[in-house]
Amino acid sequence: MAQIVSLKAEARDRVGKGASRAARRENMVPAVIYGDKKEPESIQVALNEIVRLINRGGFMSHTYEIDVNGKKTKVLPRDLQLHPVSDVPMHIDFLRLAKGATVVVHVPVHVIGEEKSPGLKRGGTINHNRHDIDLHVPADNIPEFIEVSVEGLDIGEAAKISSVKLPKGCTPVITDRDFTIVSIVAPSGMRSAEAAAESEEEASE
Repeated sequence: MAQIVSLKAEARDRVGKGASRAARRENMVPAVIYGDKKEPESIQVALNEIVRLINRGGFMSHTYEIDVNGKKTKVLPRDLQLHPVSDVPMHIDFLRLAKGATVVVHVPVHVIGEEKSPGLKRGGTINHNRHDIDLHVPADNIPEFIEVSVEGLDIGEAAKISSVKLPKGCTPVITDRDFTIVSIVAPSGMRSAEAAAESEEEASE
């Protein structure tokens, strides 16, 4: 499960565009904590700390414990606004995590079992149909990633959601079909050769 990360923040007395611009000039990122039937709380977080967390990956699927003057609140990022040119973080919305609540999270996919895939041994490659999966997950037990195995898969075969063992309490958002997560496809050279062979067969008929 994803580790809860501690994050220091400061309360914001003023809100609005002017106050947000002032915070950014001080290398702070304006943010708001909302949800759990409580009043929104305006805060600001050090820019360098947010950039560090974003660069390590999985920012939107990690649970954070925000500390504002000793008051700690468990949250999950719900919206991250970046500058359209520089990609500098401009604003963050954090959702309060109530005990026993369920949230929808994009959980990254980790592929395993490559060494036991006949298709890969024959020169096939992995096609990532989905790099992450939308899951309903317990707010206090968010998985850091989902393992999807390609063990036993040959060229033309795929691992679907029905073959994945999800952590306890986690269910896919998509329920109306057994969707593909990864598949084993032929390398481009093999596909070209097969296409040429099919063309010759059609020409000879």
